[in-house]
Amino acid sequence: MILPRFRRSSHDRTIRALYGTIVAQARSATFYADYGVPDTVEGRFDLIVLHLVLLLRRLGRDTDAGRSLGQGLFDEFCRDLDANLREMGVGDLAVPKKMQRFAEAFYGRQAAYRAALAAADERDFEKALARNIFQAGIDAGAARLAGYARAASRGLDAQEDASLLRGEVVFASPEAFIHA
Repeated sequence: MILPRFRRSSHDRTIRALYGTIVAQARSATFYADYGVPDTVEGRFDLIVLHLVLLLRRLGRDTDAGRSLGQGLFDEFCRDLDANLREMGVGDLAVPKKMQRFAEAFYGRQAAYRAALAAADERDFEKALARNIFQAGIDAGAARLAGYARAASRGLDAQEDASLLRGEVVFASPEAFIHA
């Protein structure tokens, strides 16, 4: 086969489809206008991380194929961050340092969100979101976002492995939690 490394695999298409859905969901204007998430680079990063953590949690639940897809999804996230930094004009020497900070932020948030989702006290998740996204303590936005994220997590848990492995993922509607 000529140039097999340049061929796109179905695995790559699946990863791009899942990551595209995460980014599209994180860009929903509802999060910024109605939940109060800061419409900044950091706020957008935090919402992508939240959705990525929720999906990685689901993909890592059962199968080797899901875990492999999760690793590919994380790799795509890193490639996207790197490309965005370069597009914003960050120099080649500064990119690795910024990527390291992003990785630390991702792993810290992932640990906090996974622990908070598993905690008996639902306010733990609100506190984690308030600390990482809202920066102003627990408020209605953090409570809404926690309710949305819990519903999104339950929805992901109910989705079939086969659908996810085809790149089909559905998140909860953030509009449903505006008045929660």
